[in-house]
Amino acid sequence: MRKYVQLVSLFLFGIAFSLAQEGGAWGQTNTRTAKNSCVKCHAEVGDELAAPIAQVESDVHGRRGFSCASCHGGNPNDDDHDRSMDPQKGFIGTPAPRQVQSFCGKCHSNAEIMKRYNPAMRVDQETEYASSVHGKKTAQADQKAATCISCHGYHGVKSVKDTNSPVFATHVAETCGRCHADAEYMKSYGIPTDQLQKYRQSVHAEALLKKQDLSAPTCNDCHGNHGAAPPGSTAVANVCGTCHARQSELFSDSPHKSAFGGLGVSECVACHNNHDVRHPSDDLIGTAPQSICVKCHDPGEAGFLAAETMHRRLRELDGKIVQADQILGKAARAGMEVSRPRFELTSARDGLINARVVIHSSKPDVLDKAVAASLTVAEKAQHSGEDAMNELQFRRKGLAISLLIIAVAVVSIYLKIRQIERDT
Repeated sequence: MRKYVQLVSLFLFGIAFSLAQEGGAWGQTNTRTAKNSCVKCHAEVGDELAAPIAQVESDVHGRRGFSCASCHGGNPNDDDHDRSMDPQKGFIGTPAPRQVQSFCGKCHSNAEIMKRYNPAMRVDQETEYASSVHGKKTAQADQKAATCISCHGYHGVKSVKDTNSPVFATHVAETCGRCHADAEYMKSYGIPTDQLQKYRQSVHAEALLKKQDLSAPTCNDCHGNHGAAPPGSTAVANVCGTCHARQSELFSDSPHKSAFGGLGVSECVACHNNHDVRHPSDDLIGTAPQSICVKCHDPGEAGFLAAETMHRRLRELDGKIVQADQILGKAARAGMEVSRPRFELTSARDGLINARVVIHSSKPDVLDKAVAASLTVAEKAQHSGEDAMNELQFRRKGLAISLLIIAVAVVSIYLKIRQIERDT
């Protein structure tokens, strides 16, 4: 029993020691227990200087025991205003934009520190930031370029997995838009400021913001986050291809790959746009006025004829599926057993989806192979529906004839009975 008590005591002591170490690790001070003249002074002054005290309580750093001095330096154990904020003791008040990345990087670029709190967290954000457009602008003393705190905040920093964080997936576009959608703020850079407005109208925003599909892309999925930069014209297909892998593979083997490269055209963007990517339709390919193909291909050209052929094949398959679905639906509503052909028709729908992907090859013969099998399935399903309707008509005719025979028999019996009654 004594050994058991000793073991439990050692175990509890170990937990207490670990917690104490975590609170004071790497020279950080536990804000809930240690003396902190920063909190005392800011609370007494009040107003905007007191706000950080409450914010740090829910801050991802504050919850892990980091204090004011962990970031700002100085001596929180000294009640004297001047000595506690002595620059000679490492105190930094509000860091200048050029200081912010190294300010945060003191910990976030130190693998030994970060593995103690989150072993999976990357420690190259500071290096990536230096390579970004924002980082390069900041290095050139641009006071408006985004830094760590522009996106993450400072005293109220939340985990990126926190749904209230400004860098949570559903908030990223709005966070980027605080600068990039402000025409006055961005005036000196000479770049568009309609990206946020366009993104809100896109198929990506619909998936992310309306359907809450967190796998749908937002700004940082295409541009990067800490290393944010606009993708070059030859890199667009690679960027889009991180999600749309098959389309990217087909496009890379298409005649458009070299043509777009030679013209310096932004691959996917040329047909789908970038920030305002809309739901694609079969009318995008073809030779109608609203088709994308006619922007480059003139009547009679090989590309023009190929576009016309591929559009026709897509419409043919889509039309067959619609016809089959309609007749099978009609048969089902009439009570006929058509569950099997209706199920089989789903493979034709899958084939249509596949065919709409295959058009990225820009090769009619490749599309023909993709469409052929699905056309066969759709035609078979349509025939099944027609057979079911013919069977229905046969049953109805048979029922009508049977009823007529029964009616004649009933009338005959009735008349015979009346005749017998008269004879008697």
